[in-house]
Amino acid sequence: MREQAYRPVGMCTASPWEGQRCLTSHASRLIIWFSATEVIVLITLEELQLHRISVSKTYPAGALDYHGAEFRQVGDLKVDAVAELVGVEIRVRGHLGTVLECACDRCLGAVAIPVERDVDLFYRPMKEIARDEEIEIAEDESDVAFYPEEGIELADLVSEQVILSLPMKVVCRPDCRGLCPACGANRNWEPCRCSKQTSETSSGSPFSSLLG
Repeated sequence: MREQAYRPVGMCTASPWEGQRCLTSHASRLIIWFSATEVIVLITLEELQLHRISVSKTYPAGALDYHGAEFRQVGDLKVDAVAELVGVEIRVRGHLGTVLECACDRCLGAVAIPVERDVDLFYRPMKEIARDEEIEIAEDESDVAFYPEEGIELADLVSEQVILSLPMKVVCRPDCRGLCPACGANRNWEPCRCSKQTSETSSGSPFSSLLG
């Protein structure tokens, strides 16, 4: 998460960043920071203790940080979510959708990947984790994440879920033949001459019988 300073509700007249301002929605009591480049939505425990928060936001391509992931967002990302307190945990439910583009793992061609993902996430305060203490997490709690004291930044939540939505292996089509490891030809679109050249070269060799 980017290190940023947030002021509590009611203290937004003097922004910590020049040229920025803060708006508190009285309908949802959600803290929103407006900057020159982005809108930062922060879900805070303070507001959730009053009532649940509904969020609907669109992130254009290039607005989110995917931390060096090998894909790019090529369409708007729309997210609709509801956050509420469930005991001591923050529960975030909703849906996000966008289109990504990445390289095929076999032929390196561009692949468009539609993303439609439902989310149902649970968060606990990070202060519950002791710094030098080993924490054993029960199997039924393996999906629980932790949030810092200032709250959950929506952009971080969304970018993480987009990364998790990618398949382990990306192929442009199930029968993709990939690149020739010797000459680099894309075997989906052009014949590879390596096998023919190898055959012609080895036919006059005394070791040709060992290559069959």
